Formats: sequence, structure tokens, C-alpha cells
Amino acid sequence: MQSNTSFSRILTLLRKERGLTQKEAAANLGISQALLSHYEKGIRECGLDFVVKASEYYGVSCDYLLGRSPDRSGLTLTVDDIPDDSNDPDDSKYKGSLLPVLSKKLIINSLGVLYDMLLKVPDKDLVSEVTNYLNSAVYKMFRIIFSSCPKNQDKMFSIPDRLYSGYIDASMSRSEAELRDMLSSQPAGHSQINTDPFQTSSEKLSSDYPQLSSSLFNLIQQSEKKAK
Repeated sequence: MQSNTSFSRILTLLRKERGLTQKEAAANLGISQALLSHYEKGIRECGLDFVVKASEYYGVSCDYLLGRSPDRSGLTLTVDDIPDDSNDPDDSKYKGSLLPVLSKKLIINSLGVLYDMLLKVPDKDLVSEVTNYLNSAVYKMFRIIFSSCPKNQDKMFSIPDRLYSGYIDASMSRSEAELRDMLSSQPAGHSQINTDPFQTSSEKLSSDYPQLSSSLFNLIQQSEKKAK
């Protein structure tokens, strides 16, 4: 079987979600702890028979275990499979092009999960910094698209074209820094936030957000694929 770094990561994640030690999982899977350790670290490659056995043991598809599908059942999402949390009646205008509506739904549904998690820790500053970061990202993408047409006049913007990119990047970096500080164990100038309500896993996300989690998992997979 070809080497797959996603397989090692997901195999480890599934074991930890179950709260199992390597010794316990290895015994249940019929292999030695040392061999399971090698699989989880990516030192050894396993055979197809182990992939099938592990997928059945953890209740996921082989495609999920191998990192080929972000959905635990191994389903491949289409536009119609993704619930639309936007309540936008004008989605029909996108039907001629698959990518815009698919991407829109992935982002909107993922934001639904993110903001619901923020509700568990009602901190105005936290929500404000997350919102500023996301608003800035949308602003920047919109302005790039808007400015690509010479016929468009930039009178709706108060920041000059030569400056906005640097200003917005700085604003996003500041929000990210503030967020990291707020969520640290010793924040500077902010009361410590209890992050226990944020504790989750892919299994819990699937349970808590059955209609939205697939979008988030797809967004994560696509983002990491592009980043690599």
C-alpha cells in the first residue's frame, strides 16, 4: 500500500477519540503495540487487510481512514448534498456554475459551526476579533475582484488602492494575535477565557452538527490540500 500521511494521522485520531491506549487498540485489531505504533507514526506501511479491519473497528469508511474523503461514511459531496444555511432564495442564479454555489455553501455552513462554538463562550472581544478577521478577508477578496474591472470606480472605498492591501493584512494579523493571546493560558490585558467548551473531535462535530459538519470537514481538507 502506498504511503499516506493522512492515514497515520487519522488512525491516531480515531484511537484517541475512543480513549484507547495503543496497547488496547492493538489487541482489538489483532496486531502488536509496536506495529500499531509504527503505523500511527508512518514508519511502516500497512496492507489493505489492516485498512479494512481498522475501518470496521472504528466504524468509518476506508476512504475516510485513508484521507480520501472528509466524510466518515466516505460519501462524496455534491451541491445538492450540502444543506444551505443561508436561506438565500437567489441560489438558482448559480445553477449554471457548480463551483460558486458549492464553495458558498461550504463556507456558510462552516461559519455556522464556528459561530455556534463561539456561543458556548460568550465573550464579546473574542467574537469581535473573529468577525473582524473574517470580514477583512471577505473585504480583500471583494476589492480584488471589484478592482479587476477598470470600469469600476473605487468611490465606495475610503482606503486608497495602493494602501488597502497592507492595511487589511495588518488588521487581520492584529486580530489573529489578539485571538491567540485571549485564548492563551496567560492573556495580556484580558481576563482568561475558559476554553473547555471548545473541546471537540470530528466524531463529536458530526454528532452536534449532522447537517453542517460535512461542509466543515470538506473545507478543512481543501484548505490543507491547497496549503501543502
